[in-house]
Amino acid sequence: MRYADDSALLTFRQDGAQRYRDAVTVSLSDLFRALDHLPEDHAGIRITGLEKLRPFLDPTGPIGFIAAKVLGPGSRPVRAILFDKTVQTNWSLAWHQDRTICVKKRINVDGFGPWTTKGGMQHVAPPFDLLTRMATLRVHMDDVPPTNAPLLVAPGSHADGRILVGDINEVVGRRGVKTCLARAGDIWLYSTPILHASEAATTPARRRVLQVDYAAEELPGGLEWLGV
Repeated sequence: MRYADDSALLTFRQDGAQRYRDAVTVSLSDLFRALDHLPEDHAGIRITGLEKLRPFLDPTGPIGFIAAKVLGPGSRPVRAILFDKTVQTNWSLAWHQDRTICVKKRINVDGFGPWTTKGGMQHVAPPFDLLTRMATLRVHMDDVPPTNAPLLVAPGSHADGRILVGDINEVVGRRGVKTCLARAGDIWLYSTPILHASEAATTPARRRVLQVDYAAEELPGGLEWLGV
């Protein structure tokens, strides 16, 4: 399948997705050094307590600055995952919404659940409206041409609320599909609950993406964000 570069057509306000070209290009080598101790044989690594990464994620940093533009100066990183797709780990991703957050410890609060443990960290599905007030940034550390599994999004689907699995195909058909191509140093900004997917790469090459979720509010009932 051929894909056009749709990045110039999408805006966060209208479509729930927007590309920021060269957002970290000048500091990409420093970002690599901040992450260079992480293992390279894992498809996805959940990150917390990494001091070297925090200057990038702060509201005045090159990554956090973009989140602050849409969530305000009180925004902060609440979860980070490094995805490392290679020839050996060339997976596909079915259409879905991200529906969990990462917290310090389990506390039973109405509206929060079910609970899961991922990468040794406690995750929970919050009330859906909380997700609509979050933003997700994907920091591209390698080029993502059409052959290297670019992320696909259904623009505007972030406004459709919690979408049942059986309704996903209808929503994707109605909203359409846009392709999120990128060059190393670009950042894609998403509304966290947007429907998204990814095919396996047709010409696999290394594709490292640092994905960071941001929020600008405290959690209720004693729950606390684990943070980055």
